[in-house]
Amino acid sequence: MSHTIKLKKGFDINLAGKAQKKLAECDQPKTFALKPTDFLGIERPKVIVSEGDTVKAGDPIFFCKMMEDVKYCAPVSGEIVEIKRGEKRKLLEIKILADKEVVHEEFRKFPISDIPGIKKEEAIDQLIKSGVWPNIIQRPYGIVANPNDTPKSIFISTFDTHPLAADPGFALSGEEKYFQTGINILNKLTSGKVHLGLDGRDEIAAIFSQAENAESHKISGKHPAGNVGVHIHHIDPIGKGDLVWTISPFGVVQIGKLFLEGKYDASKIIALAGSEVKNPAYYKTYTGACIDKLIENNLSDNDVRLISGNVLTGEKLKSDGHIGFYHQQITVIPEGHHSEFFGWILPTTKKLSFHRAFGLLSFLNGENKEYVIDTNTKGEHRAFVQTGVFEKVLPMDILPTYLFKGILAEDFDDMENLGIYELIEEDIALCEFIDVSKNNLQKILREGLEIIKNS
Repeated sequence: MSHTIKLKKGFDINLAGKAQKKLAECDQPKTFALKPTDFLGIERPKVIVSEGDTVKAGDPIFFCKMMEDVKYCAPVSGEIVEIKRGEKRKLLEIKILADKEVVHEEFRKFPISDIPGIKKEEAIDQLIKSGVWPNIIQRPYGIVANPNDTPKSIFISTFDTHPLAADPGFALSGEEKYFQTGINILNKLTSGKVHLGLDGRDEIAAIFSQAENAESHKISGKHPAGNVGVHIHHIDPIGKGDLVWTISPFGVVQIGKLFLEGKYDASKIIALAGSEVKNPAYYKTYTGACIDKLIENNLSDNDVRLISGNVLTGEKLKSDGHIGFYHQQITVIPEGHHSEFFGWILPTTKKLSFHRAFGLLSFLNGENKEYVIDTNTKGEHRAFVQTGVFEKVLPMDILPTYLFKGILAEDFDDMENLGIYELIEEDIALCEFIDVSKNNLQKILREGLEIIKNS
């Protein structure tokens, strides 16, 4: 049984180039990478392989010294060809040259479990050794969960309202038994309930609508309606001292495959989308894949921004970069190197603006209008202007303007009282998008979270 939550605040960024719901063919990349920078909360990662070593899918590659039991494992089998470090020898990525036939890759074997009879401790032990555990994220802070903790609930958002987001229902079609098994395992990890957030504006895929052993909630509204943080806020809010875990549908399926087939299966279907993509579609690959084969002969221009993830929270990539661990899409949009004379006031219907400031006629477009947007920020950083617009796009009982000011002032009481425990970067990304002051609000929020976490 489910109930419906109707959100009145938010803003949809409707971009051109949405991936068509078809599975396109492409050659598999030669290299795959595991990047410690993808995992928030990792401190002093310890590498346990060397260049030249041969690994199987599921073999441990590195671990965090703060949680040594949690292993970060190879997504494919092959040879470790590079351990890349940055300033002060910071570990940036571990690159694997995959076996020539990735589809026939070798897997490290794990026990096939009796799901009803497995104990919590046994389930956790298998999850942390296999490479699947990092899919589980802790709120507050948005960091990899500590297996020694017990959350009061676990949340799964089954839909994504970010711009050009992949459709989880399409990407996971046919994986029903694994998804259900993953939910059954997750129920053993919490003292409370497993919650499913369902799309209240569209048809719900069978893999999610037929799921059992979880409490379902239909959420309708504009972005960020699909954010799991919004679901938590309206269903089981986080206070000081509370712990809630979250996991993506893809992570749930990975858990199911681990316990039913005894392997860490890092294969995934991702969306290649954006106005500069010739053939926006879905492609099957593996976690950490190099994007070179996916974009080869598939871009309409060379002056583009390649993004692992979405335009609001994603990571900028080079043409030989690798997809982030948590990302289910690659977005390609034009670079915005140009400047426009009177660009903010000339009458036009071609520009998207929440404030209806960029193009005086933009408000004439319907909600289904698709826009081509580049990376131009239409201005430089300036003094923090209090406009009251942040509250119009954040569907939570939180005052983001005052929270940001509390963070900048390093006021612990204000940060706690104004709801910092309920937020991570994706929840306030829209605030950053519409901010006339061009503040890096996601960075500001992360600094506040680090202050609270380390206090």
